[in-house]
Amino acid sequence: MTDANTPTAREIVHIHVTHPDRDNLFRAAATPSDLIKRNVKTFGVQCTQCQKTLDKLLKCSKCKGVWYCSKECQKKHWPAHKPACHDVERSSGALKFVWTFYANITLMTYLKVAVIYECGLLDNPRLGFDVPFMARIDIAIEPTEILDFAGLYLDGRTGEEKLKGMVQVNTVSAYDPNTHPPLTPMRLRLWREARAQSNAAGFGKDPVGLIEFLNYTENSTTVAFHISSSIVNTARRRQPFLCTSAVTSNQIEKPMDFCDMYRVGALTPHIVDFNKCGLTIALYRYINLHIRADEQNQLLLRTVMTEQDKEVIRAAGRNEDSLPVSILNFKMQRELLYANIMNLRR
Repeated sequence: MTDANTPTAREIVHIHVTHPDRDNLFRAAATPSDLIKRNVKTFGVQCTQCQKTLDKLLKCSKCKGVWYCSKECQKKHWPAHKPACHDVERSSGALKFVWTFYANITLMTYLKVAVIYECGLLDNPRLGFDVPFMARIDIAIEPTEILDFAGLYLDGRTGEEKLKGMVQVNTVSAYDPNTHPPLTPMRLRLWREARAQSNAAGFGKDPVGLIEFLNYTENSTTVAFHISSSIVNTARRRQPFLCTSAVTSNQIEKPMDFCDMYRVGALTPHIVDFNKCGLTIALYRYINLHIRADEQNQLLLRTVMTEQDKEVIRAAGRNEDSLPVSILNFKMQRELLYANIMNLRR
């Protein structure tokens, strides 16, 4: 017999349909692994204290999120770094994934278009030339399998101790000089150097900006980047996405400025700008689906999840009041893949 007061166990049925040409389509669009690795080797890191470019990477052993050229610079910077320093489980920190993402031509092309819309580059011709701009990209590690995500979110557990994870983009937002603190001298210097380098290389007509990659379990990383005129023109044309149904094989055009009013606006009206939401959301939806389709780790963005990664998802399932939970909930609200999981919690 079953006690009438005993809650019925929840059963999750996941129906997954894959287009037969999905893997071939993915490989055709994806940046090759060897090109990503070559691009990563061209990157440099500056000392957090003196901004010297590092030949050897010396990082904080606790948070793995700041880098120094010497122990002397680390000691000098400690009073400023101490309040934000905390233990991080992942040995390499988030830097490895930031570099790998940044080295991926396909992902960065879509991200740059999203940044153009979010930062208003089409509306203000001064941005990126005599006025710096910065976009903030919140990234996280999620399970590669949606059922493992559901297990963490609904019950706080999964069947695997070493859970396979992947990088995902949670939000893309613009740095607003009217509501945020001024850019730090180090960031201003980084932008000015990148602007001068682009001018010297013959790219004086291309905007230059900053991207701050944030992981809510670790520290942030800021990189400079330039946006080619061809990408700006792509953003200006607003060409639709071409989607293929896995069931019928029919191709469907989805406008880039499509905005799902219920999934986004009705649930999170306090953080949505309807003039930009459909433009940026469609783009980082594509980025996340592209990474999810990479079963062979061609993009080098898969890793084992840490307990800190898992705890953010558990906290969201408990509906805790914190910034990481709000960011993850916003991502779940805008991506239909998570719709049934959120309904089960209610």
